[in-house]
Amino acid sequence: MDYVNLGRTGLKVSRLSLGCMTFGSPDWQPWVLDEAASRPIIEKALDLGINFFDTADMYSKGASEEIVGKVLSGVPRHKLVIASKLYNPMTEDPNDKGLSRKHVFEAVDASLKRLGTDYIDLYQIHRFDYDTPLEESLDALNDVVRAGKVRYLGASSMHAWQFMKALGLQRARGWAPFVCMQNHYNLLYREEEREMLPLCRSEGIGVIPWSPLARGRLAGRQGEAAQSTRAQTDSTAVRLYDRDRTPEDEAIVAAVKRVAERHGRPMAQIAYAWVASRPGITAPIVGISKLHQFDDAVGALDVKLTDEDVAEMEAPYRPKAVAGHF
Repeated sequence: MDYVNLGRTGLKVSRLSLGCMTFGSPDWQPWVLDEAASRPIIEKALDLGINFFDTADMYSKGASEEIVGKVLSGVPRHKLVIASKLYNPMTEDPNDKGLSRKHVFEAVDASLKRLGTDYIDLYQIHRFDYDTPLEESLDALNDVVRAGKVRYLGASSMHAWQFMKALGLQRARGWAPFVCMQNHYNLLYREEEREMLPLCRSEGIGVIPWSPLARGRLAGRQGEAAQSTRAQTDSTAVRLYDRDRTPEDEAIVAAVKRVAERHGRPMAQIAYAWVASRPGITAPIVGISKLHQFDDAVGALDVKLTDEDVAEMEAPYRPKAVAGHF
């Protein structure tokens, strides 16, 4: 496993990040794995050299953080980069959500307790909060860094102008800055190439994309995989990729299949390799629910796509509406 700096920081992260939304409680989503089923996957990630684990307080309403914390508890803390996120509602209480000063302070303490750690390496805002003044949110996030509860700050899907406004305020006020962006990016959704990705390259921001396989659409799922519990019940996947599926989407998937056949590789490896090799990408976030899926994620790092391969897979793409920001 190779390790790279996260943006312009000195923090070294593995070239893959293990997404931990899959771990938690099936009561939250039927495709989520409980602790017994999650443990082998997290342990395998460690064996493969993955040191970067991305979770969020909302995943299984905290159960994901608890499982990640338990499984990683025996690992020396300096070997781990633990990332979590806040913003989404944890209960129906009006103050138990968003990026208000009150919620930032309460959310970070709750995450620390569930993770069983003294600090979070990367604390990310899950979405932009339209109901809270940006200055209030950034001031509070700065305070949790200065208090030693958080080492670095990150953001997730939002408009580029919102992200740049936040970076500008942080610099002007001397607040702890956002050092990475976790955004929606794959061969079926490339709108981030217009503004966000150039912005991140210009400003030295690390990029850790979510959904690099478009929830399996780019992996050529068929047979048993296409009938899995998640494939049948993941409403977010339907909203992002199936509701407005176009002939161009089908052409992209077909192109991935052709490139995969030329390389003698599974489609998932090719789709992962495309994301990982794009300019400015630090570490794609990979969702693993079965141990064999690591083969594609790790194998993708050795795939050398040609300019012709990339052009063939990118050519059918057409502009799309923004997806994933809300």
